[in-house]
Amino acid sequence: MIDLTMNEDNLKRSVELARKRNVLIPTFKQMKNPDAHTPAKIKEKLKQTGLWDVDPANLFRITWKNQPQSSGGLFGSVNAFELPREITGVKARIFALCGKWFPTGAHKVGASFGCLAPRLVTGQFDPTRHKAVWPSTGNYCRGGAYNAQLLGCESVAILPEGMSKERFEWLKTVAGEIIATPGTESNVKEIYDKVAEIRATRPEAMIFNQFEEMGNHLWHYTVTGSAMEELFNEVRGPKDRFAGAVVTSGSAGTTAAGDYLKEVFPHSKFGVGEALQCPTLIWNGFGDHRIEGIGDKHVPWVHNVKNTDLVFAVDDSACMAMIRFCNELEGKKYLKSIGVKDADVEKLSLMGISGAANVAMAIKMAKYYELAEHDIILTVFTDSMEMYGSRLAEMNQATGAYTERQAAVDHNRWVLGMGVDGMQELSYYDRKRIHNLKYYTWVEQQGKTSDELNAQWYDRDYWENIHRMADAVDEKIDAFNKMTNLDE
Repeated sequence: MIDLTMNEDNLKRSVELARKRNVLIPTFKQMKNPDAHTPAKIKEKLKQTGLWDVDPANLFRITWKNQPQSSGGLFGSVNAFELPREITGVKARIFALCGKWFPTGAHKVGASFGCLAPRLVTGQFDPTRHKAVWPSTGNYCRGGAYNAQLLGCESVAILPEGMSKERFEWLKTVAGEIIATPGTESNVKEIYDKVAEIRATRPEAMIFNQFEEMGNHLWHYTVTGSAMEELFNEVRGPKDRFAGAVVTSGSAGTTAAGDYLKEVFPHSKFGVGEALQCPTLIWNGFGDHRIEGIGDKHVPWVHNVKNTDLVFAVDDSACMAMIRFCNELEGKKYLKSIGVKDADVEKLSLMGISGAANVAMAIKMAKYYELAEHDIILTVFTDSMEMYGSRLAEMNQATGAYTERQAAVDHNRWVLGMGVDGMQELSYYDRKRIHNLKYYTWVEQQGKTSDELNAQWYDRDYWENIHRMADAVDEKIDAFNKMTNLDE
């Protein structure tokens, strides 16, 4: 459960700081349906505010429904992109929710809000004396540092040293301290080791660990899950059906959308993926890979494995090839030559590296279940190419300038030629095997109990109780806003 225990002394200081900084906190209800529930004065402020501006009004842009513009936008329908069939090579329609139009350019700002908000509005977190620590493999610490900056509190961003230079450069503008841990995506234990060191030596530090914080799960269940349902209802034709959804594991927050979708569409399938080079879920394996931001080598505490139907191991070479032919000039020329519309070609930059992995999984799902033209698969673009321009430059330096011919080779080899290898449809005991892997990280290393681990598997109320907490959190947020007198 999400702890909503009140600390009145801390709360008084937090309320006073929020009043001084003019910080009004959005509710889950407002993030689900911002146009209907966002206060008029906030809407007026947003008309003059850039999407990435460090402005408290942008808390109300933690939603999938921002108008897709860099400044002054309000709200519309769910931001999404339909992958052209000329690219995917499958009959099923594949749609991706687009994270580019969140503040910071990634939906992880929502996950970090889901972790921070309950502790802030209950007084557990006091921004006048606590430092917010954000352990991450990329976008989550960016979102956390951004939210902390809005509140005027100091933050510590922890991420692997091998992440793209764009991430580090942007973090320097908002984070009070940046700690680069050894390794890349799959070196999560090194992040945990640094967190343990900070917890033991810095009493002012409060850890917001996305891999175990149920606020991460709740935000995606409530906001992303409902956005996916809404998107499907917007794009469906009279004969269309919802076949399923796929997401990469990462912190596993987005997997909570699968819990939501299973309730609404009980016959749909839900798949979770990782890199082939580090196949923990499918083969209990390990290794390094290049799909930035998805983490590895453990099963996150917030992943409800019982609702996962398939696991995928996606070759990171496929992802790097996809971002290359979708963004390089010669790659775009090739795509236009095979019939991809100019407008769609220009929108492909909405897909970052983990987004490419999600598309690969959607294609594999379509092929595995032999889906047809009336089947719809949903996924997400966590972020866009805005954070990965340096990766394209690195590939050009390593292999030479990209050509239209190489784009054709990459597309045919890595996408059209994609098979159903590196994936597994899970039985009951396959799911239990993956769930049991949590023991080694969370019980042996991170202080969780085997009783709670068993409750996650055997107690059907465990996850349902978390899912029902959005209204309780909203009540605390409303009460906090009333105390600041900013809700009038």
